[in-house]
Amino acid sequence: MTEDYVAKMGRKSLAELQQYVSGRAQYREDAVLAALDELTRRGEPHPDDARLRPELETEVRKQVDQVAEAQQRAVDATAAEEATETGPTLYSPSTITLFSVVFSMLAGGALLALNFRALKRTGATVRLVLFIVAYLVVGGLILNWVVQRYGLNPWFGAFFDLPAIVVYIFWFWPRYVGATPYQSRSWLLPFIICAAIKIGLTLWAASFLAKFLGTLPGR
Repeated sequence: MTEDYVAKMGRKSLAELQQYVSGRAQYREDAVLAALDELTRRGEPHPDDARLRPELETEVRKQVDQVAEAQQRAVDATAAEEATETGPTLYSPSTITLFSVVFSMLAGGALLALNFRALKRTGATVRLVLFIVAYLVVGGLILNWVVQRYGLNPWFGAFFDLPAIVVYIFWFWPRYVGATPYQSRSWLLPFIICAAIKIGLTLWAASFLAKFLGTLPGR
């Protein structure tokens, strides 16, 4: 029962208070309880007071509990949102995968290394760099052997980065990021940089190839 209803009922006439009780279906339960209390205080208790009061008090408690639960859910949701908003800004696993596929495993590894830097996990960065170096060396040797044995096939290059992506997402991320709450970092700037590097390398390779072919005899 709120203090507002207590003060409000204190200003009502006996007829109005009786109306609150007899027409209780139109009013809030705490308002009806306040009317019953005011009638008792004035020495004019309602005949049905003993029968109605337990039912009304039970309903008021239910409403209070519902309001308290709703407020607690709102507090929990706000706390969860604030925890997420105050977390570090990281590149998501989907962004790392996308960059590894579109550009190369080196691009995806660079984004993952920036995540470790944001989390201040130097050891994870060192392990990541060692993995990339070892992968390039061992993978290069295997790729060279496959090319020599089976000939050059464009599919080899397409699948070269796949194992590295799997290790990024299913080993490095769960081990060193895990369930840490974070904000997704924009991928636009890294995309522009990687695209510029890729275009520049493509143009340089084309220019180099053209010069090399121009030095061949008969050209």
